[in-house]
Amino acid sequence: MAFDTKLMEILACPVCKGKLDYDKAAQELICHFDRLAYSIEKDIPVLLENEAREIKPSQSTEQDS
Repeated sequence: MAFDTKLMEILACPVCKGKLDYDKAAQELICHFDRLAYSIEKDIPVLLENEAREIKPSQSTEQDS
């Protein structure tokens, strides 16, 4: 089973409540506003702020390229 992209319609960043983008290659949900990446483990998004990976300005994401 794979991550259900239909969930993207209802998922939001837990910090700013903004839109998340799905990075299929990295299996992460990206909040560009807060520059946070939330992992997807066993097809389940881990939407916990303290578990998120910070995206440094020097790092690019799929949408930045």
